[in-house]
Amino acid sequence: MAPYPGCRVLAIIGSGETSPTMVTVHRDLVSRLGPGRPQAMALATPYAFQENATEVSARIQDYFAGSVGLPVRVTAGTSPQADPAMATPAIAGDEDQGRQAADIAAVDWLFAGPGSPSYALAHWRAGPVAAGLRHRVLAGDGVTVLASAAAATAGRFTLPVYEIYKAGGAPRWLAGLDLLGPLGLRVAVIPHYDNTEGRGYDTRHCYLGERRLAIMERELPADAAVLGVDEHTAVLIDLRTEEIEIRGRGGLTIRRAGNSVVLRAGTRLSAPELRDLVHGVRRPAGGGADPAGAGDGKGRDRPAQDLMAQDLMAQDLMAQDLMALPLPEIMTAAEREFAAAAADRDADAMVGVVLELETAVSQWMADTDEDQGTEQARALLRSLIGRLGQTARDGLADPRDRLAPAVEPLLALRATLRAAGNYAAADTIRDALAAAGLDVSDTPEGTRWQPSETA
Repeated sequence: MAPYPGCRVLAIIGSGETSPTMVTVHRDLVSRLGPGRPQAMALATPYAFQENATEVSARIQDYFAGSVGLPVRVTAGTSPQADPAMATPAIAGDEDQGRQAADIAAVDWLFAGPGSPSYALAHWRAGPVAAGLRHRVLAGDGVTVLASAAAATAGRFTLPVYEIYKAGGAPRWLAGLDLLGPLGLRVAVIPHYDNTEGRGYDTRHCYLGERRLAIMERELPADAAVLGVDEHTAVLIDLRTEEIEIRGRGGLTIRRAGNSVVLRAGTRLSAPELRDLVHGVRRPAGGGADPAGAGDGKGRDRPAQDLMAQDLMAQDLMAQDLMALPLPEIMTAAEREFAAAAADRDADAMVGVVLELETAVSQWMADTDEDQGTEQARALLRSLIGRLGQTARDGLADPRDRLAPAVEPLLALRATLRAAGNYAAADTIRDALAAAGLDVSDTPEGTRWQPSETA
């Protein structure tokens, strides 16, 4: 999919839409709009009910301006006709509906992200947003980015995650915007598909877990399927050419009646090929669906063999996205690299690790959707700075270099005494060096010494 003016692209992002992992994807999408200064707008609707909505909006603007070079204005995108139980007086009816509709249709780049899918739907279906989004998909121009909560509204069926996961409501579907219907995809889009925040309990499938998803899946029509978008993963759909790319760190899962196939990052396919997978059509030999279906017996979807031939893989794109690691992996790498630099007594490398970690923490703090452990990363940063300070106090130079002028003459004297058979005097020198914290060993290659590890 080459960049060109007048593009019509729908991007569905599973999570991390304002994190370092998606910067490359966002820059690519903006480049497709061609030269000039794109008019960019973000809809605050999914998170507009939150007390920190103003802060989230500011973080979105800072992220896209600083990391992507895209100035973004934020609009509420709410409707006074929304369900009164879900609308908040502070935002309901605060914009002219006609102007909203015109803005949504005309803007070059439109974004909606974190928050509540059901809250967004309550406003969008009742106002101009739903019609504006459908126009952008069917006949308009520009880039439309739906991430996290907003991504969940893109299918015909929507997961009310807050009501189920947070409030204990019965598993059920809401009617979605069905933006993928024109592509022949009767689906429920589930972001955060590979979430692991629960650690000791199952939070995959946007916090539903396998048990609840299996219950909800039985409520879908026979010709419908689940599209699961992993975290830090984007599905880019060129609505003009019907070409699809999967970018990022995870994959796209097509799940129907408990059977799953996974298209990994780097895969390219066409909308008709995706329709075949959704409808359950088997691929020809050389790229088929996993016949085992439900998984490995532990409630986990098993990745199927890659459905696309090797010429459909875009490894160069995947490599670009893997350069931006999730914060936990950055922390692991920082600890490893700092330890290696300390062992090499490389002060510049140690400082470099600290500075890179500080930059990563600052970038991840801008993520509006998830906290991947910024407090833990800060603690590690403080620890590395403390270790750097201790190293500075102890000195980076090899202690052998400092001690050699005093130790080497004593070892030479010891060798002379041993050669003369005066082993008692030689042992006295060795015992004195040991008391000073030095290990002395006699080898076929000669006498070796080094500071004791317990010194």
